[in-house]
Amino acid sequence: MRIAYIINSVEGGGAAFPVPDITNVLRRAGHEVAIFALQRRDGRALPALQAAGLAVDIHPGAQRGHLGTLRWLDRRMTQWRPDLLWTSLTRATVLGQLVGLIRRIPVVSWQHSAGLSPANTRLLRGLRSLSRVWVADSTCVLHVMRDRLHIPADRAALWPIFRADPGCPAARPWQPGETVRLGSLGRLHPVKGYDILCQALALLKTDPTLPPFQVTIAGEGDARPQIERLIREHALTTLRLAGFTSAATAFLSTQHGYIQPSRHEGLCIGVHQAMQAGLAPIASAVGEIPYTIQDGISGLLVPPADPAALAEALASALRQPQALSTMGQAARTRVLDLFAPQRFDAAGLAILDRLTRPQRA
Repeated sequence: MRIAYIINSVEGGGAAFPVPDITNVLRRAGHEVAIFALQRRDGRALPALQAAGLAVDIHPGAQRGHLGTLRWLDRRMTQWRPDLLWTSLTRATVLGQLVGLIRRIPVVSWQHSAGLSPANTRLLRGLRSLSRVWVADSTCVLHVMRDRLHIPADRAALWPIFRADPGCPAARPWQPGETVRLGSLGRLHPVKGYDILCQALALLKTDPTLPPFQVTIAGEGDARPQIERLIREHALTTLRLAGFTSAATAFLSTQHGYIQPSRHEGLCIGVHQAMQAGLAPIASAVGEIPYTIQDGISGLLVPPADPAALAEALASALRQPQALSTMGQAARTRVLDLFAPQRFDAAGLAILDRLTRPQRA
């Protein structure tokens, strides 16, 4: 098959991270895949896609006008003549479904978010029949598809989008006398909850029992001015904004623990990358996170949007930094088991088999 993989943008961040792994499964099965992006935005995901050998076609317009973008996508599909449209995220899914309806091309749609807005929930529920298969990127999203989008079981599939790398180097454990380093990977966006982290760190400023520590956020986004304002207001000398990094593995290898204060998530790539690197996460119990982290064993779970609870968990971890290494080892073992490469590949091949079996018959 010729598969047109339609995404919202080539913006850097977690959403673009799994695309090469996903499309590699499709291509190794003998299918041709090309990427069609509805927007460029910051373009930081483009080098990784191109390095994976993927052809990437980006809508040239700077505006988000849906009608103009739909016309562009329809023209490109008419020219490229795919056998299947594979869509990701709400906007790409809706526009892909419309093109598929017009051109009579079957559609497979990812569902990534466990925190859909009411408007997007109604929209996707109303258009659910236009996608032949709906693919959940995690167990929590599979429940959303069933309970909120009303996707029937025979049109739902599960393909967790994190493919673990057993060869990933493990971070060096904290040593006595060192500053405790806690990292975070994520867009500077309200959904990631970094304002909550700022409030939690402000609560810890007066705690004399804590060892020296440094929190570093590797990410970029529109919420940077707000976070910088909070850093100034609370004089947070323990928090640093490092900007976007394309070298997530190298960044994580320098940390002793990980923080993910998100308000909501699907399958949070950053948390799983950190666990793979042997870092114990202190994370909000949202999305797939509580399905992966065993509280107190492979990380610490806190309620979302609760600065006091986050501060308490941070203080507990900082007072016993040697325990971060023990939990980190358990975190690495768990992720390498749950998201082993063979499991990832088998899940994708099972979906392809569902799509091609009727054609063979």
